[in-house]
Amino acid sequence: MELNERADVDTSQIEDRRGSGGGGGGGGRFPIPTSGGGIVGLIVTLIAVLVGGGFGVNAITSDEPADNGAIQQHCDAADKLEQLDCRNTLYVNSIQAWWTKRLPESFGEQYQPAPTVFFDQQVNTGCGAADSGVGPFYCPADHKVYIDLTFYQVLADQLGAKGEFAQPYVLAHEYGHHIQSLIGTEATMRRQQERDPGDANELSVKLELQADCYAGAWAKNATGTADADGDPIFKSITDQDIKEGLDTAAAIGDDTLQKQAGQQVNPDAFTHGTSAQRQQWFRTGYDGGDPKACDTFAK
Repeated sequence: MELNERADVDTSQIEDRRGSGGGGGGGGRFPIPTSGGGIVGLIVTLIAVLVGGGFGVNAITSDEPADNGAIQQHCDAADKLEQLDCRNTLYVNSIQAWWTKRLPESFGEQYQPAPTVFFDQQVNTGCGAADSGVGPFYCPADHKVYIDLTFYQVLADQLGAKGEFAQPYVLAHEYGHHIQSLIGTEATMRRQQERDPGDANELSVKLELQADCYAGAWAKNATGTADADGDPIFKSITDQDIKEGLDTAAAIGDDTLQKQAGQQVNPDAFTHGTSAQRQQWFRTGYDGGDPKACDTFAK
């Protein structure tokens, strides 16, 4: 994967709340399952809600100020592509540029931009107060993606997803949830869960696999995305990058995480899908590059 050094980094798509001391009082915590202490417990906890998941919490106002001065300075520098926050901003720029064009074509809806919030340690959101332990997530109540960028180190060191393409895969999955919110898939699924609570986990898996498929569709088309001046954001995405995306999907499958935690594999507890399913649906999106092929609910 090679980013284009000429591409403009649009930091207006980011809310940089790092260093704000975030979180604080107000609102409920995310209802995250616990599974013991220590680093293994932390990993299982954060992956249980990685790239999505339901938020049955009281909404609060996301009132923390964003200060994009530091990130803008980073991303105006000559070495901007060496900066983690700038590279992730470019990934967000690419994902949103593609959906801006593709959503009307595929689903007849206008795309509504969603900022990504960079935070450290803890943060207030429209879905409640969260900390870094929940991993990256999308909040449908305020239509924002949240990520503590140190998560990538956990993903690499503890789960073995070391490739750079793990990062845009995670972000593209989160924006897949934004698409589901915009076109009504997420709301429909929640209503189905309320009507048929026994199917709640199976429906959650379908939602997550669809977001994986949407991530694959973006990956297929990412080299065609450009900044506001028309400069390509990516120079190339290679077969090795796609392998890294597939490896990441495998690393965060429910069955793999249960085994890593020393548990029996329990399909009834799945919320995101097996490693094989996550790879399959990412590949489905990538092979055709068409988000309309991502109807996991029809399978």
